[in-house]
Amino acid sequence: MDVLIKELPDFDVAYIRHVGSYFEPQPHWGKLGQWAEENGLFPPNQSFIGISLDNPALVEAESCRHDACVTIPDGFEKEKHTDIQFKKISGGLYAFYQFYDTPDKLGNTYHKVFEEWLPKSEYEADHKYSLEFNLNNPAFDPEGKCKVDLYIPIKKRLSKSEW
Repeated sequence: MDVLIKELPDFDVAYIRHVGSYFEPQPHWGKLGQWAEENGLFPPNQSFIGISLDNPALVEAESCRHDACVTIPDGFEKEKHTDIQFKKISGGLYAFYQFYDTPDKLGNTYHKVFEEWLPKSEYEADHKYSLEFNLNNPAFDPEGKCKVDLYIPIKKRLSKSEW
């Protein structure tokens, strides 16, 4: 597994939350995309980020929360937009993995990072959310694949002498 370590800055984002299974249609992405287009927020200047807030192995599918986000530039007038929510995403140290496959295989990638790569690394999971920078729309990919830069929050593992 080809994982790199990267430092990310904080991001201000606009977002729409969806509650329900991660494996069913996600209409909040379409709503966010339309809002972003209307406000001139699109790549390469801005990024679309997905944040899965719950572990589907621990939370019932119908209760899983997902935030579809778009970064906003400094000085963006949030108060003029009451139809959308805003928040700050914390930066820091992240394990970075480039994913390009069908959307149903993204969960397996999380499993490999957490269960295979992380225990063998000098890092441990940090208590922030993983970030999925969406680089394409799989509906327009010839093979139906999604291209995602996956960032998993990490911190240096303490050695036994540092305990």
